[in-house]
Amino acid sequence: MNQTINKVGFWSGMIAFGSNAAFVLVQGLQLTGILVFPYDQILIYGFSIGIIIPFLLEMLAFHYITQGEKRFWSHAALIFTIIYSVFVTSNYVVQLGTVIPATLDGNVSEIGMLQQSPHSLFWDFDAIGYIAMGFATLFAVPAFERRGFQKWVRISFLANALVTPLIAFVYFYPAFSEKLLLLALPWTITAPAAMLLLALMFKKNLKP
Repeated sequence: MNQTINKVGFWSGMIAFGSNAAFVLVQGLQLTGILVFPYDQILIYGFSIGIIIPFLLEMLAFHYITQGEKRFWSHAALIFTIIYSVFVTSNYVVQLGTVIPATLDGNVSEIGMLQQSPHSLFWDFDAIGYIAMGFATLFAVPAFERRGFQKWVRISFLANALVTPLIAFVYFYPAFSEKLLLLALPWTITAPAAMLLLALMFKKNLKP
């Protein structure tokens, strides 16, 4: 059974990492003006959705391979991963399924409340989601060993957790700007790194 769990954890983690890396690339292309509406938003929300289920399965697999009292921490991490999944899924489905099509049809006035603009309802949904992801990586930290490869996974999760206050500041600072968004730049490294290193940990567990 552990072999199956490790395989699921590895492949889920690799998909989550790939989707996260693609999201970061597209976000960069959007900020530089290379990608414009609607393709920028379609790709950003599309790749963001690609992170959700794989990351959730990766954290579920992590919980199932965690032993003893450390399972409390992996369970807490899983709970926050679920919170992340629920909030961001709600946001991305609405943006892709309702907001973008309505905007293309010229019905912007009808979907104003649904747009993910700074300090809107779904902006807050997105904020809660990524803050919850930060807490998920924080609570996972005590579940890792302090030696071997797990030490590096532990460091990557801690690094991502430490970026969470910056994420919260960017989302909730009263005056949003693209310059302010640059404060969250470390997340573009820490989040994919955490997903990748956890996936590689599962890969190492598969070795005879």
